[in-house]
Amino acid sequence: MIKFLHTRIRVQDLDTSIEFYKKLGYVEKERKGSPQGNQLAFLELPGNDAFLELTWSEDYKTTCPEDLMHTALGVPNIIEYCGKLEQGGIEIWPSGWMEKFSSGERKMAFVTDPDGYEVEILER
Repeated sequence: MIKFLHTRIRVQDLDTSIEFYKKLGYVEKERKGSPQGNQLAFLELPGNDAFLELTWSEDYKTTCPEDLMHTALGVPNIIEYCGKLEQGGIEIWPSGWMEKFSSGERKMAFVTDPDGYEVEILER
């Protein structure tokens, strides 16, 4: 069986990105340099096999065009999870998400990381 192992994204500031993803529930497992001179951070969500690899290098300018790609998280209670993120200073979109969820609309929201990568949040 083939298994999905990880996704790598380039970031402008490794520490800022790590702190953002920690607010989403990720745990930093390892940080090291690569043979190519990149700084790497490996993050995981407890209970998951795949991980998120953040990479930074001084000579690389990170730009993420709108809607280029996104990752997705499944959470048991999206209202509780998004409320916690908002309390941590993370903007949830679309605006008015709590009212929409309460009215029975599909429970799907997004946040944007410091480099413009979107993270979709779905209630599972």
